[in-house]
Amino acid sequence: MKQEKLEDRLQMRRLTVDDTAQYNALLRYAFQVTDSELASLGWNQKEMERSKKPVLKKTESFGWFDGEKLASQISVYPMQVNLFGTMYNMGGVTGVATYPEYMGHGLMAHLMKKALDNMRENHQCVSMLFPYLIPYYRKKGWEIVSDKMTYTIKDTQLPKHRKVGGMVERVDIDSEDVHRVHDAFSAMRHGALKRNELEWEEYWRWEADDVLVAVYYDANEKPTGYLVYYIANDVFRIKELVYVNQEARHGLWNYISAHFSMIEKVVGNNYTNEPMAFLLEDSEIQEEIEPYIMARIVDFEEFIRQYPFDIISIHDDLHFIIDDPIMECNQGSFLLKISKDGRGTAVKISEPCADSISIQTMTTMLMGYKRPDYLAKIGRIHAGGETIDMLEDAIEQQPPYISDYF
Repeated sequence: MKQEKLEDRLQMRRLTVDDTAQYNALLRYAFQVTDSELASLGWNQKEMERSKKPVLKKTESFGWFDGEKLASQISVYPMQVNLFGTMYNMGGVTGVATYPEYMGHGLMAHLMKKALDNMRENHQCVSMLFPYLIPYYRKKGWEIVSDKMTYTIKDTQLPKHRKVGGMVERVDIDSEDVHRVHDAFSAMRHGALKRNELEWEEYWRWEADDVLVAVYYDANEKPTGYLVYYIANDVFRIKELVYVNQEARHGLWNYISAHFSMIEKVVGNNYTNEPMAFLLEDSEIQEEIEPYIMARIVDFEEFIRQYPFDIISIHDDLHFIIDDPIMECNQGSFLLKISKDGRGTAVKISEPCADSISIQTMTTMLMGYKRPDYLAKIGRIHAGGETIDMLEDAIEQQPPYISDYF
């Protein structure tokens, strides 16, 4: 197959529900999902296709077609994420896949540009994705912004019972009380996604039949925390533990510890970027950390217009060059002003600047995953000490909490 002939045949277009079968087939091929694996989850091919049809209705999906055959694809979920108390429209990238015979022709690079341009038009000035290959996405402007910590607690290390005013009840997975808790949690926790119908569909897609859900109700019968878990082979596995206050945290751990006679250990995931060990009386537990979600700023000027900087005493303007491998709107010299009330404006300027920073580093810094001082020390920010000090003062210190998968 000659490249010229292939390029003549290829056409990019938006995917519709009529493309569901090909969309799923490409995903299954790229991520090596077999019929036996689907069956082990209680799914068959037709059920998978039906489950993805609503997704294609709600996403912005694009693909390259070789005639009628889908060769490469990308999807973007319309989502919202809380960044330091400001709810941003976010494009959640998923379904990134190309058949091997079409690789090496730049198809995905064009799809990513199309997807990012479309996000910018939809005022989604930040994007997130779950990476299958971190170096690849770094080259495209994304950067790590959150971690997942996996902890293992022996049954003898479980917290002792703490007196609380409420109680825990098991509920259905689609309980509105679970939704209410997460709505309250996401409104107060930097990095958390706001879960609407689409987000909850993705959350439960593969595990709805396997997990249990328990909700903590305070003395006024208000739901203030929930636990998603299952028990198998003497292991209590926590998918998610969410609470809006410490009373709910104690109440949910009381519930977990009440399973002492049934289990040998508890294994769970923690997305706070803070070790669990300090919270336990016996802190000699096993904890492992791995990068989780990557993000990138889609439109720097729009991102800054919404960004809540800390109110600072120094109000000098910042001048720097941004390097972005895809988005021209983010490429070049910028002037950043921060007002006394913490509002920022960024505009392009023609003057050369001594300071420089990549869009990847700008993203991880402004999202609070890594501090300006650290990034400067490792050579990811090229700027003077005064600029670094101002950035340290202007950016709130709080790592993102991101527990969703899409």
